[in-house]
Amino acid sequence: MAIDTEAARVTVDLITAAWRTQAVYAATKLGLPDLIAAGHTDSAELARAAGTDEGITRRLLRLLARLEIVEGTEETGYRNTAAGDLLRDRPDSLRDMCLLYGEEFYQAWGHAQVTFRTGEPAFEAVYGQSLISYLRDDPEAAGRFQRTMQASNFFFDAVPETVDFSQSSHVVDIAGGSGQLLSTVLRAAPQTRGTLVDLEHTIPIARKHLEQTVGTERVELIAGNMFADELPAGADTYLLSRVLGDWGDDDCVRVLNRVRSAMSAHSRLLIIERVVQDDGTGLLAPLWDLHLLVLNGGSQRTLSDYHGLAARSGLTVERSVELPMENTALVLVPEA
Repeated sequence: MAIDTEAARVTVDLITAAWRTQAVYAATKLGLPDLIAAGHTDSAELARAAGTDEGITRRLLRLLARLEIVEGTEETGYRNTAAGDLLRDRPDSLRDMCLLYGEEFYQAWGHAQVTFRTGEPAFEAVYGQSLISYLRDDPEAAGRFQRTMQASNFFFDAVPETVDFSQSSHVVDIAGGSGQLLSTVLRAAPQTRGTLVDLEHTIPIARKHLEQTVGTERVELIAGNMFADELPAGADTYLLSRVLGDWGDDDCVRVLNRVRSAMSAHSRLLIIERVVQDDGTGLLAPLWDLHLLVLNGGSQRTLSDYHGLAARSGLTVERSVELPMENTALVLVPEA
């Protein structure tokens, strides 16, 4: 039987996708985008500057041009494309994301069959500890992880454009990480004060970011565990952004119950996650669903799943708002 060549090409592209990931990772790790931006534009110059073999560098650049990371030729010189520029070592780039996904996350996905067979996170099979403890024990990796989260949160700018914070006098960001979402909200709502709650090792990162963006005059930073410690009571708005996807249903209900206990009758909870669509549309949500499973046993959920979690926690989903990059903001309020 003749092979369907179109189907074969799709299959081969999927099979070799990891090669693309590692080629881009290697170029980023070697600093090629930064060296190109600095004026090293052919393989000989780049090889000398990066300490690599000239012939192999030429071959790597040839592939990077096909992947639209660079443009040009040996004769004209290479330049970064917009995508390549995002891999430079500079603020607001995706370099740390590329390194994290090309190193720790790539190794975890290389053992994904462990997860698919047993349900146990492949990350733990590779590194012998959970992702949370790994980040706690490795400050460099923790910093790279937080910078990755911050870089991938560029859609946060759309949150105050779609959700009104003008009537919120106090916003509490639970497991707020670097403080990027809280700073975005506070910039949009200058009358609002904010509180960020997260584990102790993330507080210095959040403090630095908030000092650089909105200052700390109207911000309180609390080192705490969302499962064990009481949350600030009576705030107008509580935020849980990209948090519940890391946990199973029972743990999510534990967190939601704590939030519900802190809420007043007029409070609201804003959950930001990638919601898996029941109609089968969208690719990032099901990809992230498995990615979270491989890393720490987490998941992305459907809207009906969130209705179920809310009902178990004395909350109700009032509405949902679509955000860029297949993200969704769910607004939950106490049950009447």
